[in-house]
Amino acid sequence: MRGAGAAAPRRLAGLGAGGRGYDKRRGYDYRRGYDYRQGYEEREAARMKDALMAGTISITGHGGDEIEAYLARPVDPGSPFGSVVVIHHMPGYDAETQEIARRFAANGYAALMPNLYYREAPGASPDDAAAAVRALGGVPDERLVGDVAGAAAHLRALDGANGKVGVIGYCSGGRQSFLAACSLQLEAAVDCYGAFIISPPPEGMPLKVQPIIGLAKDLSCPLLGLFGADDKNPAPAETQELAKELSALGKTHEFHTYDGAGHAFFAVNRPSYRVEAANDGWQRIWEFFGRYLAS
Repeated sequence: MRGAGAAAPRRLAGLGAGGRGYDKRRGYDYRRGYDYRQGYEEREAARMKDALMAGTISITGHGGDEIEAYLARPVDPGSPFGSVVVIHHMPGYDAETQEIARRFAANGYAALMPNLYYREAPGASPDDAAAAVRALGGVPDERLVGDVAGAAAHLRALDGANGKVGVIGYCSGGRQSFLAACSLQLEAAVDCYGAFIISPPPEGMPLKVQPIIGLAKDLSCPLLGLFGADDKNPAPAETQELAKELSALGKTHEFHTYDGAGHAFFAVNRPSYRVEAANDGWQRIWEFFGRYLAS
């Protein structure tokens, strides 16, 4: 029995005789004279909307360096698409952040994640590469900006791209997303619990980065901030100070702080994962990028 509203298969004249049965390859049922190919094109089009291709490529980063990057993009989006530079978290260029890039592609965006640790540890595991870079004090700000600029240029040059590029970063990448948006011309930026925008790292932490709140006046695009109320870096008082500064400067921003969530609440492979905060955060990301990166 067909469900309400289901279309009847198309009757094929002259194919009911001869004792032939169902031809799976052709989609014909000769016993009943029905063509089960009806609607195939519509079903295939719907399936292709979330089809994607993904893999490792090489891009030109800061100073003309060739660096590793992970590109995920829709196969057949059907219309010009927006693009996102994904900045990985401090633990590095790992499988979990590559999955985030694929998630963007499945939702119709091209996503490119540069390996910020490639120069120090090409071919190393994410843990080993992250340890090497932490020991050196982290990724220099100038180099980060150059690598994001290279990633954005690569995305804008893709066939089918609409020229609009956003950036999103997690953990240290959240600070770097803000840094990139204050240093480059972008269409949207998302900061997921990025620390040390307002205050320097605490004593004993190997990171050598400095506060960058002074760059807020140069913010080139709308900013979405997603934070945890239980986070210590950044603490809620710091994100409130950042919001106050952006408001004073007339910069478009939208901040959300989640009760019961701390640092890294998006990280599905860590005890810090908070499903309700992460689900709401993803919904806000889709709405935000849909507003500023769509054609």
